[in-house]
Amino acid sequence: MTMAETRPGESDTKQQGRSRFFTPREVATHNLATDCWVSINHRVLDLSRLIEENPGVLVQPLVLHAGEDISHWFDADTEDVKYHIDPDRNLSVPFTPYGRFLHVPPPDPTAQWRTADLLPWWRDPQYVVGRLTKKARWLEIVNVLTQQSHSLEVCCEETLAEIQSRYLRLNAHAGSYTWKHLEDDEFVPLHMQRTLDENGIPDESPIFERFDMDEQQFKPTLHIYFDDDLTIM
Repeated sequence: MTMAETRPGESDTKQQGRSRFFTPREVATHNLATDCWVSINHRVLDLSRLIEENPGVLVQPLVLHAGEDISHWFDADTEDVKYHIDPDRNLSVPFTPYGRFLHVPPPDPTAQWRTADLLPWWRDPQYVVGRLTKKARWLEIVNVLTQQSHSLEVCCEETLAEIQSRYLRLNAHAGSYTWKHLEDDEFVPLHMQRTLDENGIPDESPIFERFDMDEQQFKPTLHIYFDDDLTIM
């Protein structure tokens, strides 16, 4: 059995016109200055080009926290940088405990700071590559033909077709299989345009957490049956 983690490229961040979902584990793999992703309030941003085009001290906080969720840097209501009252000056200033970063105004007024035409990177849609899942789930996928089994981490919002796309990294002929799940002692085909929940496969991890059980020991199992057409997706 192998554990599958995906490291998607920019070319497959969207599928069929809707945003792609990512797990925190996937975002965490993009943790370099040249490959820098962060998540903010469930949006996933690729800041690699921003950092390349703006070298210097103001991008260092972004590089240091590459691959992380930095939602706590921002106000959830305004979606802007958090502010606080500076106790020494009794003024409202940006709250940047990790250091001032790009597009955050300086704490002191200056004629060199212009905001009229500035779209801060955290509001700029060009950097958004997808959405952070609300809940990552683990599945066990059993190939009935070869008897191979793989553990695959997926997003709860994904349809079975999108999960199948993840599985392509493990089996290029994934489109040649019918996906089924055991239900009432019978293997029934899954609806590929529905999510796991919509297919009657609920997330039971809260139950396992309540009893301090390892959810990976009790993953839902999907069985795939070969259709004999060797489709390559």
